[in-house]
Amino acid sequence: MIQRLQKILAEAGVASRRASEGLITSGAVTVNGETITTLGTKADDEKDDIRVNGKPIKKTAGEKKTYILLNKPAGYACTRSDPHAKHTVLDLVPGGKYLYPVGRLDMNTSGLILLTDDGDFTHLMTHPSFGVDKTYLAVVEGRVSPTKLNSLCKGVRYDGGVSAPATARMVRYSQKNDESTVEITIHEGKKRQVRRMFEVVGNPVVDLKRIRFGCLDLEGVEEGKYRRLTAREVKELMRLAGK
Repeated sequence: MIQRLQKILAEAGVASRRASEGLITSGAVTVNGETITTLGTKADDEKDDIRVNGKPIKKTAGEKKTYILLNKPAGYACTRSDPHAKHTVLDLVPGGKYLYPVGRLDMNTSGLILLTDDGDFTHLMTHPSFGVDKTYLAVVEGRVSPTKLNSLCKGVRYDGGVSAPATARMVRYSQKNDESTVEITIHEGKKRQVRRMFEVVGNPVVDLKRIRFGCLDLEGVEEGKYRRLTAREVKELMRLAGK
């Protein structure tokens, strides 16, 4: 099928669509021996010889897509490869070398992460315009007052921008540890967003775990383990993204 090169790379599990664009513009991609650096270039994933850094990409025509829910432990990087990381999430999924994370959790954040070889699905789940909710359980320093919860819900300013409205509620406060546990739901997913939001209101995060992604939760999936999504779950996630 003839389609944009970055889409072909994403569907082949090379990288996300945005990261694939970076590979193209950097000169890492060739089609039939010719280096391609222009975004929007089209190719035929069934007929053309498409390579990244000299290695042929996986042929995906007619293959069934894979969708996995992983309960990520802290200390694992959400990337296909990272020279600075001792472990990546792909180490937890045997045979998952062609999968890539749907969005990211930072190294010290645990919980629900999706892995797939479907680039279009990744785009729908991660782009803020589609607004798929992600819910976290945050343990933070100090007591989070109703005023601060209200600020988190309305949106806080950081890095020159304002976070989109969120939903936040106090779960409990530990007087012994002087720590609050707050459940917060966002749909943007910017880098370290939840941690930055709590820093702005003066309650730095001690521990962070993503407990829900759209219609999915971690029920029945132990830390470090994974399961495949059902067709019904994938369909429901697509519906939540407006597709």
